[in-house]
Amino acid sequence: MSATPTSYLTYPIPNDELIKQLSLIKHVEGGYFAETDRQKDEIASPFAEGELRSLATTIYYLLAYEEPEGIFHMNKSPTMHVLHQGRAEYTLITPATDGGLPKVEIKVIGPNIHAGESLQLLVGSNVWKKSRLLPEDVAAAKADPSKQQYTGCLITEVVFPGFHWEDHQFLTEKGLKELWGGKDGWKEFTPYVKEQQK
Repeated sequence: MSATPTSYLTYPIPNDELIKQLSLIKHVEGGYFAETDRQKDEIASPFAEGELRSLATTIYYLLAYEEPEGIFHMNKSPTMHVLHQGRAEYTLITPATDGGLPKVEIKVIGPNIHAGESLQLLVGSNVWKKSRLLPEDVAAAKADPSKQQYTGCLITEVVFPGFHWEDHQFLTEKGLKELWGGKDGWKEFTPYVKEQQK
């Protein structure tokens, strides 16, 4: 048996190679993606007023040095994020149900479980989320261009019941203000809502 060529053992895999080999295209949320599976069986979704949805859908999603950040969006269905390589920071905003302030959480998906990073991240129904490469990783790649192709985060997202555009929405500045009910705290998130994007 011949040895595997060392070129196939390069890890992490450069972003350009991931985009090419996985047939990734730009995503309207930022980053790159490719849908890899859509189950043919359908069920009535409890998150979409009983409308029929695929059992599950699966995509690759990549943040790369030149596409390092997404914008806030929400899926009605829960979504499991599973890490392949790299790391990214997720900001999650859960709307308040008692008239108080929304719950804001910062989670890092990455390989260093000893530092509190997670290999999986479950985002529940009706939670606003955005992801970005960590600023220190982007800064290191800016200072050393040889790192840029290796600065990124590749995950798989599994949406259940499956993703449907009718169940997806972007956060706007108006919606962001409403989340805080007129109280302070919302302005720091305004650069990451749909209305701010080109």
